[in-house]
Amino acid sequence: MFCLLPFAFCLRRKALAFCLLPFAFIVAPPQAAQRTSTAPTQTPTPADGETVVSIETDATNVLLSATDKKRRFVTTLRPEDIRLLEDGVPQQISYFERETDAPLSLALLVDTSASQEKVMQDERDAASAFIRSVLRPDKDTASVLSFTGITRLDQPTTNDAAKLLNAIGALEVRYTVRSPECKDREAPQEVRLRCGTAVWDAVTISIEEVLSKTPERTRRAIILLSDGDDYDSHVRVYQAAEDAVRNNTVVYSVGIRDKHFELGSLRRDFLSNIAEQTGGRAFFPKNPADLAAAFSTIEQELRSQYFISYTPTNRSKDGSFRKLQIEIANPELRKQELRLLYRQGYYAKQTRNAER
Repeated sequence: MFCLLPFAFCLRRKALAFCLLPFAFIVAPPQAAQRTSTAPTQTPTPADGETVVSIETDATNVLLSATDKKRRFVTTLRPEDIRLLEDGVPQQISYFERETDAPLSLALLVDTSASQEKVMQDERDAASAFIRSVLRPDKDTASVLSFTGITRLDQPTTNDAAKLLNAIGALEVRYTVRSPECKDREAPQEVRLRCGTAVWDAVTISIEEVLSKTPERTRRAIILLSDGDDYDSHVRVYQAAEDAVRNNTVVYSVGIRDKHFELGSLRRDFLSNIAEQTGGRAFFPKNPADLAAAFSTIEQELRSQYFISYTPTNRSKDGSFRKLQIEIANPELRKQELRLLYRQGYYAKQTRNAER
C-alpha cells in the first residue's frame, strides 16, 4: 500500500512502514518482495594487480576483531593463533587474512524521533566526519536512513561522499512532543507513526531493502544512532538480530538521546544485545567528544578486521542455528587477555527437502 508523504513515498511491506525518496529507485510490488534479492548483481571487474579470493560455495565466513587490555586493535594474529568451534566442534580454517581492503557497504541509520531533538546536531557532525574519513569512493558505498515510526531512505546506496553528506546535513527531528499532530489521539495512523519510534523495524528495513542488495563479498554494517526506546515496531530486537546474522550484517549501536527528554529511557540492554549478536559493539557517549570517539573506534575496527572462512564439519543444510566460538590458542597471547569480537553464530543454508 502506497501513501503520499511530503517528498517521499511510503510503502507498507510486511506491516513495516518504509519511505523512499522519489529519486531513489523503483520498488517492486509487495508480492514480489523477497528476503534475499533475486535480481542479478553485476560483479565488478577487479583492477589490474588486485587479488581475487575464491571462497568455497559451502564455506562459512566470519569477521573477527581483537583488542588488548588498553582497547588497542591487534592486527598481527595468525591462523594458528586462534581456534574456531561450531556448536563446540573444532573447525579447520581454510582462509584467514586481515581485511584492510575489502569493500564496505554501510548503512547510517539515524533516529529522528523527539528524544533526539537536542543531540541531532552532534549526530550530524560526528556522522559527517565519519563519512569523510572512512569512505573510499573506489571501493566503498554507504546509504543514509532515518526513522521515527516510519523509516525513510534519505540517500540510497552510493559512493558519492557529497550526496551522503548532504543527506546527513538534512537530518532533523520533524515531530516533537510539542507538535500538535502528536498530541491528537484521534490522528490517523500515518500521522501517529511519524510521532512514534520503530527502531527494530528500521534495522530490518535497512538490511532487507538496502544492504541485502549489495554484493555478497562486501562487509556490511549498520551504524545505528538511537536510544533504542521502541514503541511501534512489528519486529522484535531478537528478530532484527537474526535478520542481520542471516545477511552477514554487523550492527554498531551508538546509544544516544536528549538527557532532558522525560519520556522513555536509554535501552542499553537492547542496543548492546543486537551489537553483540552480530559481532559489533555498543557505545554510550555522554558528550560530543565521546560521540566522535565512538565513530573513530568503529572506523578503526572496520580497518582492523580479519576475514575467516571454513567449511563446516556439519554439512546438514537444515536451516538450523550454529553457535560460533573463537578462542585464542596461542599460550603467549592468552596471557594478554585479548578481547575477541565476532558474530555469535549463523543460520545454515536450507534445502527444499529440509523445509518440508
